[in-house]
Amino acid sequence: MLLDPPPVDRDTARELARRELEKPIYQRDKPSWLERTLNRFAEWLQELFSHAQTPNAKGGGASGWISVGVIILILIVAVALVFWLMRGGRNRRSKDEALLDDEPSTSSDHRTEAERLAAAGEWPGAIRERLRAMARDLEERAILSPRPGRTADELATEAGIALPELAGDLRTVVRIFDDVWYGDRPGSAEEYARVTAVDDRLRATKPKSLDDAELLTADGWSSRW
Repeated sequence: MLLDPPPVDRDTARELARRELEKPIYQRDKPSWLERTLNRFAEWLQELFSHAQTPNAKGGGASGWISVGVIILILIVAVALVFWLMRGGRNRRSKDEALLDDEPSTSSDHRTEAERLAAAGEWPGAIRERLRAMARDLEERAILSPRPGRTADELATEAGIALPELAGDLRTVVRIFDDVWYGDRPGSAEEYARVTAVDDRLRATKPKSLDDAELLTADGWSSRW
């Protein structure tokens, strides 16, 4: 003989339902806090746009113009944030972090390592090693004095003064280096080829030293006399 279940009052039924809904099987598809926050933000933006579309509507003019102003402010902040991430935020470490390690190395060492990384398709590391090769090459040829802690930006500035015909190319190389090493971009064979081309030009370039200028002047005077 089956007995009827005892009657359940409203509070007990509510508690039983709450316990049932708290089981993991019901929570699995529940949106995360981030998803809920983004959904609320999207709804808020949608409401702003709906007010902004009719700023001169009867009874809603003030709120409509406020919505337009808020949207413009959001856009300005977003553009400023993107600009900061692409410029200031990206280059912060390139302005502070030394390009070369304290361990002894040669330009040949860095070029060999760059070619090895390039063959493996590891473009950020290859571009970095190629730029390091340029720094060592400039020091080995006494175009720049060895200085611990020299950053990539400082390298471009100092080398651009010693080799003004390569100043623009050096800034381009450092910009590529910033993008792939600090900006988390994957890099490419084309970018590595551009850096390599500048390195090749750098190796073939001789600075106009004071001795050369004096020799040229002496030759000029001797030819005149």
